[in-house]
Amino acid sequence: MKLPDGATVAVVDGTKVKLFRNSGHEDTPSLTALPEPTVNQDNHGSGAGHHSSSANPDHGQLEEDSHSAGVAAMLNKAATTGTIKNLVVIASPRALGELRKHYSKPLSAVLDKEIAKDLTGHPIPEIEKAIAAA
Repeated sequence: MKLPDGATVAVVDGTKVKLFRNSGHEDTPSLTALPEPTVNQDNHGSGAGHHSSSANPDHGQLEEDSHSAGVAAMLNKAATTGTIKNLVVIASPRALGELRKHYSKPLSAVLDKEIAKDLTGHPIPEIEKAIAAA
């Protein structure tokens, strides 16, 4: 895919988020890392009604869902204020599913592409390749 000039790329999994900006051109993107954002995890994800117990020891999944909900809230705010004009989200499949539940209309309007792949620990050239192949 072509990545618009200045587009924001969010690379997300259940515990991390990395943001990049396309400082290159649409046909030859060059991702530049942005400062690591602060994610508020007080906004529990869709798993908020589930409780951990010995029969359902899923506290870690609740934390991951809360992280994804917090990332979506941060992206929603950025889309609403006009900070993000074009967005590509690359996320692990589970995190992407949770993110989608929390997208606002302004965020959906600037969302150019979603890629269901876990690339949070990968170098920038691999992220650029994944975008080019999408």
